[in-house]
This record gives sequence, C-alpha cells and structure tokens, in this order.
Amino acid sequence: MAKNLNILVFVLLVANLLHGSLAQTRHVVGDTKGWTIPNDGASFYVNWASKNTFTVGDTIVFNFPTGAHDVAKVTKSAFDGCNVANTLSMLTNGPATVTLTETGQQYFICTFGTHCSLGQKVSINVVKASTSPVSAPKPSASSPPKRAPVQAPTPTPTTTASPTPAPAPTTTASPAPAPVTGPVTYTVGDTLGWTIPSNGAAAYTAWASRKSFKVGDILVFNFPLNAHNVEEVTKQKYGSCSSSSPIATFSNPPVRVTLNKTGTHYFICGVTGHCSAGQKLSINVGGGSSSSSSPATSPSPAATSPSPDAGATPPSSSGSPPPSSTVTPSSQSPGGSVSPPPENSGAASLGVAGLFVAFLSVAAAFFC
Repeated sequence: MAKNLNILVFVLLVANLLHGSLAQTRHVVGDTKGWTIPNDGASFYVNWASKNTFTVGDTIVFNFPTGAHDVAKVTKSAFDGCNVANTLSMLTNGPATVTLTETGQQYFICTFGTHCSLGQKVSINVVKASTSPVSAPKPSASSPPKRAPVQAPTPTPTTTASPTPAPAPTTTASPAPAPVTGPVTYTVGDTLGWTIPSNGAAAYTAWASRKSFKVGDILVFNFPLNAHNVEEVTKQKYGSCSSSSPIATFSNPPVRVTLNKTGTHYFICGVTGHCSAGQKLSINVGGGSSSSSSPATSPSPAATSPSPDAGATPPSSSGSPPPSSTVTPSSQSPGGSVSPPPENSGAASLGVAGLFVAFLSVAAAFFC
C-alpha cells in the first residue's frame, strides 16, 4: 500500500510540473499593430499592457521590420527620460522574442531617433507563476434519473384547404436610376494609419487593392507630428525610395490630398529608412462618377509646408506643372476594421490540464 502511495505522489508531482510549463503564454506586443510608433502616443502600449497578465516563463514578441526599429531593455529612469545611452540589453532583428525570467517591473524602448519620445515604449509587470497542485476531482453520488410522465398525444385538427385564388396580373417595374455619388474620403491604412508597417510594403499594397479611387476623392494620412511626412514622387523615385525633388511634400498631420487627375499616383515617407521599410503607397485613379452632370471641381490650392525631416525637399518653385494633389479642409473619414488579435498559445494548456485531471483520477482509483 505504501509503494502505491509513493507512486501516486510521484505522478501528481510530475503532472503539476508539466502543467506549469504548458501554462506559459506568448504575448505579441501591440497585437496586430506590432512594435511601431503609435498614432495616439505612449497610451497605446499602456492600455495594451493593462489588458494582459505577465508571469515568469512567458514570452513577449516584438514584431517590426529589421532596420526600422529595435528593442532595448532599460532601467526605469532611462525609460521615463527616453535615455538610449545605457541599455541593459538590445535586440535589432525583427521579430524579436524576449523570455520573462524575473518578477517585477520591466521596461522596453525603441532607440531609433525620437521613436521613444513619440510613444514607442512599453512597461510590464511580471508576477510569479502559479504553483498550485492539480487535484483529482471527488466522485459524486448520482441519483437514478426520474422518468418523466408520458402525456397522451393531442389529436391534430384537420382543416379543409380553400381554393387558391387566381393570380393577379403582374407589372414589370422599370429599373431605378443609379444613385449619384460624390467624392469619397479614404483614410490611408485605415486604423494602421501612415507608419512603418510590420509586414513591409505589402500592407499598403493590399489596402489600395481593396479600393476604387476616382477623381475628386480625398486621401487622409494620419501620423504623429515630426515622426513621418508625405511626399508625392515620380514612379522612378518611388521604386528607388528617393526623396530628392519630390512633386509635393506635406508635413503637418493629418494630411489631406485631393486626387485631381487620373493615372497612377506615388507617395512615400521622406524620413530616412522609412520608405525602404515599406512606408510607401501607389494608387490608380480612374475617371469621376459618370452619373454626375459636371466634372469634379478641384479644391482651391493650399500651400504645402516644408518637411522637418532630414532628406525631405520642398516642392520646386520653377515653372513645372502643379502637383497632382492639394490639401483641402474636409472632415476625416472613419477608419476601417481591425483584424482580430492572435490567440495566446497558453489557451491550449487548459485542455491539457483537463486531460491530466482525468488521468490522475483513474490512477488514484487504481492504486488506492
């Protein structure tokens, strides 16, 4: 009997250790937004961290394009002041994975330029993992099921079908005229905004492929001030990510560009390294609405503001044709839908724990 009891204790100990290891959780920082400069500042990652529970053994994943950002673990004082001089550790290749090995508050920032001061920083509180043992459920006495009284079937009344009336003559309605639609306002990237996408240039290519742009439509670029800009360039400079002598430069967000001619338009971010990391957009503009009695009216021209970023050049003042887009005051369009965040891998541990409980119940019944 003592030998059987020792075996049972060993099985329970192994099950508890396995349950603790399988309960580790993988957290993706920022969920679908990834590790980037958030449009709403540091509060974005504060809200994200408040909705997660971090324990020792969990992993946090920073999704970002290599060369566009990095991840540095720092002290609290360096985190508060965005001091990148003294870092505890540094990861430069995205995606970067960090395993949480100690309890307490931990601080991470991006050391690129002013990225940290613009909100690319996250602080998390790590707690000790739960070590409560797995207990086998106690069997409960079950009472025999009670037989429900059988009711006599109720006779169904029969009805006599009335004769079907002759069909009334039908008339064919003339088709309704197509509705007249005005200019449409598109928010570039929807809720992602105008930033360095975690999956590269494919993000804005996919966004543009789901839209149908017409003359008179408006593009809205949302981004934090001094973090990015918008430059309209030629096809050649779009392909090489060159920001020298752009057609037009816009630096004050939100930037609103009215599409006043057909053809392909090319936009990039002139901040060094951002275009090559995927912050670029190409769209094809078709003719205006055919149901409108007059062509779309171009808005009154507005002066473009020079870009504060390095490498950005204001529009040329020579006698070249006017830029293909102008900034017009208009209401901002609502953003698009957000993809659901990825599931945490720790959810699978619940099913495994249930399997262990069933196994331990059988073992306890056998040995005792």
